[in-house]
Amino acid sequence: MSTNTAMILLAAGTVVIFALGIYAIRLRREVKRRADFRKEEDARAITNSLENLDYVSTALVQDQVNITEGAWRCKVLLEIIEPSLVERQEFLAFSDVYSRTQHLKTHSARKALSPRERMREDKERLSVEKEMHQPVIEAARAVIRWRAKGGKTLH
Repeated sequence: MSTNTAMILLAAGTVVIFALGIYAIRLRREVKRRADFRKEEDARAITNSLENLDYVSTALVQDQVNITEGAWRCKVLLEIIEPSLVERQEFLAFSDVYSRTQHLKTHSARKALSPRERMREDKERLSVEKEMHQPVIEAARAVIRWRAKGGKTLH
């Protein structure tokens, strides 16, 4: 191999390595930008969920929302904030109502039920609501107390 060929290959290799280095730096910046954006989105989701949790728990205590809907919403919001929150003893009523009513039809599926089936599901839901009314209200009050103490997450 001649010296000229070797110099050309060395120059070409250097240019390729330099170009790949610049590309790697750009990729690293893009990954960081996306990670920062994701962190901001997560923080915004938690902030919005905390605000909505305040509204729903207050509405439950003031009897402005039915027990099933309020419990479902509180459970979902607590899971968004931090999944382990729904496992806290004082918040278990939300998960209990959810597990006992999740099979009931909603929205268009409910409309498709016959009147008899709809009445059967309503009776079942009302039975759960009657039984779980006080525990859910207590769980909502526990949420309000937790938030008043600055509760955002367990950590």
